[in-house]
Amino acid sequence: MHLAPRVLRRAISAATVALLATAVGCAPQPEDKASDQASGSTATICAKGKLATQTSGKLTIATDEPAYEPWFEDDKPANGKGFESAVAYAVAKQLGYDKSAVVWQSVPFNKAFAPGVKTFDFDINQVSISTERKKAVDFSSGYYDVRQAVIALKGSKAAKATSIAGLKGLKLGAQVGTTSLNYISDVVKPTQQEAAFSKNDQAVSALKNGQVDAIVVDLPTAFYITSAEVTNAKIVGQFENQGGTPEQFGLVLDKGSDLTSCVSSAVDALRKDGTLAALEKQWLSDAVDAPVLK
Repeated sequence: MHLAPRVLRRAISAATVALLATAVGCAPQPEDKASDQASGSTATICAKGKLATQTSGKLTIATDEPAYEPWFEDDKPANGKGFESAVAYAVAKQLGYDKSAVVWQSVPFNKAFAPGVKTFDFDINQVSISTERKKAVDFSSGYYDVRQAVIALKGSKAAKATSIAGLKGLKLGAQVGTTSLNYISDVVKPTQQEAAFSKNDQAVSALKNGQVDAIVVDLPTAFYITSAEVTNAKIVGQFENQGGTPEQFGLVLDKGSDLTSCVSSAVDALRKDGTLAALEKQWLSDAVDAPVLK
């Protein structure tokens, strides 16, 4: 959508060059030179600290409220603590924006990837990349490979499950709009209607109060919940990735955003130089393993 004017200008420029070449009998431009010009154009678009952001000279990053651990700490995305806060600032730095140039914005989870113009440059909120969501928004390259896990109260029937079949007769819950909820409906296919909650903390409360037998969340969140929020709960197990490819979290951008390629390049660079792995080790090291439910 935003690329159309630039594509048109390139087409006009290319046509002009072709006409001049014909007039003077010049040979076509060498392929390697054309490639150099293309990369130069990309470099101009992604000039550090000079991107076409929502606010000139600033980078607006969105996430949900509250901001949960271990992705953020103390419900303060701007403090740089927690995996996603640290990743956000690492991406910002790669794009040429220091911490003082980052502006945080609160956006509900479901609204981040809903159709419509965005008020942020990118959103970071454990949003899994999917074909369906790509119809409404752009995604960066994946910054974290994730698996979904099941939590139940210790000593309960759900806590004794060792397979997907053992979950089918249970009342399961998860946050609405998440792949966690999709795993319940598409993988477990329980005999009881799944419970959908607007927030993860509501799902946790439902588990505590016995309104559901178990809840599904991503694995790092499962480790945090069982170690800090519901200490009488346990991780029953984790699901295998579906379709042979890992589920990944990606940064969410407006559909057709000029920033998408720049942000993806930043994420790719952080993966290549080991920054993402180091941040994962620092902030998610407790989420090491859980039984696999088959």
